[in-house]
Amino acid sequence: MRLHRLDVTAFGPFGAAQTVDFDALSAAGLFLLHGPTGAGKTSVLDAVCYALYGAVPGARQGAQGLTLRSDHAAAAVRTEVRLELTVAGRRLEITRQPPWERPKLRGSGTTVDKAQTWLREYDAAAGAWKDRSRSHQEIGEEITQLLGMSREQFCQVVLLPQGDFARFLRADAEARGKLLGRLFDTRRFAEVEKRLADRRKATEAQVREGDAALLADAHRMQQEAAGALELPELAPGQPGLADAVLSAAAVARSTAREELTVAHCRLTAAETAQRAAERALSDVREVARLQQRFAQARQRAALLAERADTHRAEQTRMERGRKAETVAPALELREAVDTEHRRATAAETHARAQLPDTFADAGAAGLAAAARRAAEELGRLESARRAEHRLGELAAERTGLDRQERADDDVLAEAESWLGAWETARTGLQARIAAAQAAAGLAEQLAVRREPAQARLAAARTRDRLTVEVEAARLRAFDADKDATRARADWLDLKEQRLNGIAAELAAGLRDGEPCAVCGATAHPAPARKVAGHVGREAEERALAAYRGAQERHAEEERRLAAVREARAAATAEAGDTPTEELVEQADELERQYVEARRDASGLHPANEELRQAEQERERRSALRQDAAVRAAARVGHRDRLEREKATLEAELAQASGEAGSVAARSAQLERQVGLLTDAADAVRTAEDTARRLKDADARLADAAFRAGFDTPQAAAAALLDDTAHRELQRRLDAWQSEESAVRSVLAEADTAAAAQQPPADGDAAERAAALAGRRLREAASARDAAARRCAELDRLSTRAATGVRRLAPLREEYDRVARLAGLAAGTSADNERRMRLESYVLAARLEQVAAAASARLERMSSGRYTLVHSDDRAGRGRSGLGLHVVDAWTGRERDTATLSGGETFFASLSLALGLADVVTDEAGGVRLDTLFIDEGFGSLDDQTLDEVLDVLDSLRERDRSVGIVSHVGDLRRRVHAQLEVVKGRSGSTVRQRDAGGAG
Repeated sequence: MRLHRLDVTAFGPFGAAQTVDFDALSAAGLFLLHGPTGAGKTSVLDAVCYALYGAVPGARQGAQGLTLRSDHAAAAVRTEVRLELTVAGRRLEITRQPPWERPKLRGSGTTVDKAQTWLREYDAAAGAWKDRSRSHQEIGEEITQLLGMSREQFCQVVLLPQGDFARFLRADAEARGKLLGRLFDTRRFAEVEKRLADRRKATEAQVREGDAALLADAHRMQQEAAGALELPELAPGQPGLADAVLSAAAVARSTAREELTVAHCRLTAAETAQRAAERALSDVREVARLQQRFAQARQRAALLAERADTHRAEQTRMERGRKAETVAPALELREAVDTEHRRATAAETHARAQLPDTFADAGAAGLAAAARRAAEELGRLESARRAEHRLGELAAERTGLDRQERADDDVLAEAESWLGAWETARTGLQARIAAAQAAAGLAEQLAVRREPAQARLAAARTRDRLTVEVEAARLRAFDADKDATRARADWLDLKEQRLNGIAAELAAGLRDGEPCAVCGATAHPAPARKVAGHVGREAEERALAAYRGAQERHAEEERRLAAVREARAAATAEAGDTPTEELVEQADELERQYVEARRDASGLHPANEELRQAEQERERRSALRQDAAVRAAARVGHRDRLEREKATLEAELAQASGEAGSVAARSAQLERQVGLLTDAADAVRTAEDTARRLKDADARLADAAFRAGFDTPQAAAAALLDDTAHRELQRRLDAWQSEESAVRSVLAEADTAAAAQQPPADGDAAERAAALAGRRLREAASARDAAARRCAELDRLSTRAATGVRRLAPLREEYDRVARLAGLAAGTSADNERRMRLESYVLAARLEQVAAAASARLERMSSGRYTLVHSDDRAGRGRSGLGLHVVDAWTGRERDTATLSGGETFFASLSLALGLADVVTDEAGGVRLDTLFIDEGFGSLDDQTLDEVLDVLDSLRERDRSVGIVSHVGDLRRRVHAQLEVVKGRSGSTVRQRDAGGAG
């Protein structure tokens, strides 16, 4: 990072605009920033920090940036800081303007303008500056990312405050840790410590949970073993619990297996008895079945004898039906031909009824000849039909001419009337266009005034609303402050009560034989007891959490109050002090005038459009009038031609139509006559053919009935069976035959006949004996299954318990390992001899790097006498890791940095600051820092030491750095030629710049 130019206006002590050319000052590598006390030397550095981060170092940052404004500046001049620098190879220009309380443009009082920020970048290719952003947040993130440092780091690394490093040099380990923690951001290592502690608690809980699960399985095994298992009287987490549970489980499993063997033997005996009872029951049931089968067969044989006559009649009927089936085709043929003949006779009768009486006795040939003669006459009328059709077309054309003539007469009359009023209509439309154009111009003027008036009215309403919100936010902030104060008092009271009873709390953790955490004794004869109302850690932590929550709510309410006040100031700046009611009246009047002008101007386009359409209408009507005149001349000749053609066609039609009246009527008459004669001829021929076929069918039917053994065709038809009757009759015959065969078969069975000779079987006694054997078998099986389930459940629970023990072993090892790591990281483990936390260890490494970098410069400044070393020795009973000693080469001994004199402390702290700058720069990603500032402390050095210090600073130029010394020591003005002098005066401070060549 290299600074090029700084411009400040109305900032700090500088009332007028001041410019600092860092390029000219940095040419010599070392420059002096001097001036009397209070002139504003530090304000130059504040301006650099404010331009980069929007805030000045430390406590000099006032509320909302209003305190940055110079009291010497004119009321109309706004505070502004502009810094031009190069960082990460990019040349940037940052301009910041803090909030500005200025006089109102209208009325009395002041208003506050918001803070503004601009970021520009120089484009070398285009040779011009380009805007990058106007957002405070975006610019802040961009600069922090480019520099790689926060504001606190920048103030420590670039603006080296010697007083702070002198205190750092003499501070204790805790103070050094806070500063180094802010600079190097070691929060991640503290997070590692926290995660290790959380992991230790989690694994410890898992170990206890595993023991609890093991003990729960043991209780379930005790329930399954029905009292045969005795559990050890051990709690989860105590040693030996797993071995005791596994041993008891083994005994329970052995007992259960013995009981399973006994139950299995009982089941085998019950199964043998049950099989014997089942065989006896089966034999009795078989005898009863055969006896019942024989009795049923005798009953069925008697029933067959009763129905024998009916069976023989059905057999006879089936035989006649089979004979009649041979006559069925002839019967079907005769019925079909008879139906067809009756249909043909009816069609002939209907066709002859449509003809004149002259054709009543005509045969098919006569009817066909008459149809041919009518068709020939119909063909001769085709030419007359065409003439008749043309005559209709001529009538239509004449009607169209008459209609066209009437339409043209209407068009001519309307066109003459419209064109007569054209001039008057055009003059009126032109007057409307002129008036609308004037209204449009007025509407544009009013629109320019309307938007600012509306914006100002909206700002006034926002101002009034925010005034109410400011008061509400102030009351909420006041209430939150009271709540925070009350919560803090409650927390302090509880903390004091806990400290008063801390002895009882510590005594609760004492165990016989274990050392006391306070005195170390292993005997505890009279430990303190908790009294009523004792306050524990949880109560204190809840009170502390409530206090912190109240503080956060108070801070949040204060931020909201500041935001609402800032928004109200912005709204007031825009709206001024004019009352809202007056602004409403002004805006309403402007709106009324604007709406009226817009309404009048809205007629401009319709008027122009009406004028354009009227001109087009005039041209169209003129053209229509001319076209109507041309069509009227053409119609005269057309009418003459139509009259001549009409007379010729009427003469031709009168000759062809005869008595029918017209050619179409005569043609329709002949077409109907041809159709009727043709249909009648076809019907006569069909009736004659069906009569011949019916006679042949009767002869074939009589012959087939005689050959089948029937006297007449009617007898054959009566004996014929349909499909349903045939199937039903066949089913009854088949059922009779099947039943007869089945009965003979049963009566012939030897086993059935033998069983019928025996006494009736007693099935009830056999069933009772079998049921008793089955019940005894089920009881034995249930007992065996219960014993088997008990064994299986005990095996499962034992396996799960053994698995849990195996799983818990590595978990316990992990708990031991995590607990050891957590103790090491927290510095509480006995293995951590120096009681150094992990975060402190990392900071110690950083401090060791800083000490090494600082020693290289300190050794040169002190003529080889002093070097800085890091020490990790413990201080008393506290923790170690952040000690800092100085090694005196003249004595060869290390001593505390607090023993250095004032001048020695100065150049030691200067070396420490430069070393810290190098280390933090490397930590921030290696961002190159080409411009540094060193603030005060040179007055405590003698001439020789001052020369050596200046030589060290001057050597920084070898790394292309420039160093600015902030001091009021007069001797430095002679030694450092490039100078920036801050001169104070009654109207504010000014700067004078002199480069290395002496030019001012």
